[in-house]
Amino acid sequence: MNFVSHAIQFFKDGGFFLYPLLLIFVVGVSIAIERWLYLTVETARNRSLWDDVAPHLGAGNFKQAITLANNSQAQIGTVLKYGLARLSTARRRDDIQQAMEESLLEIVPRLEKRTHYLSSLANIGMLVGLLGTIIGLIQAFGAVSQANPAEKAALLAAAISVAMNNTASGLFVAITLLLAHMFLESKTTSLIDSLEIAVVKFLNSITERYSEPSAPSPTPAMTPRAPAPRPA
Repeated sequence: MNFVSHAIQFFKDGGFFLYPLLLIFVVGVSIAIERWLYLTVETARNRSLWDDVAPHLGAGNFKQAITLANNSQAQIGTVLKYGLARLSTARRRDDIQQAMEESLLEIVPRLEKRTHYLSSLANIGMLVGLLGTIIGLIQAFGAVSQANPAEKAALLAAAISVAMNNTASGLFVAITLLLAHMFLESKTTSLIDSLEIAVVKFLNSITERYSEPSAPSPTPAMTPRAPAPRPA
């Protein structure tokens, strides 16, 4: 209960700009939690699907692999479906790789969605806190200039307290959201890297499966030997 009362008093002392800061913080934390849950679920789905599909790819059982990919909602399933679909019409590694890279162009924006908002919200929170600090200092010096000498110290202390509350709040919001942004970027990069590794492993299995044996080198034709000249 003491914490709640201190928080209420902190907002009363901080002035108007603490309320926009609170809104920015709530929005940023909501985005961070949603992105963390989404990336965690996708990572688990991708790992589970790859563990099921990898043995079939190694054995050349592509029909079972595409069945598992079609029945899964994992992002890696979408990548494999593009590759397996192109495999039915092409055997060249470059063609299959191009199809799978096209699927990554669709998937990566979904993985990075809304994460960049966190850095923007952190910067906005810092600026709002700075603005509240400046406004508090302006009000402080304005009040002190018109106050009685006996009240100047108390008024100045109260106004500086308001300014420092805004500064501390802005820093807290910015640091929290920047840390969340760094963590989610790292998690997103790791997930994208795992998709790219899966693409390489898939292409390697296809190449090993459909690689043509090297043609034997043609033997040179035997030229007929010219008859030896008869003695005269």
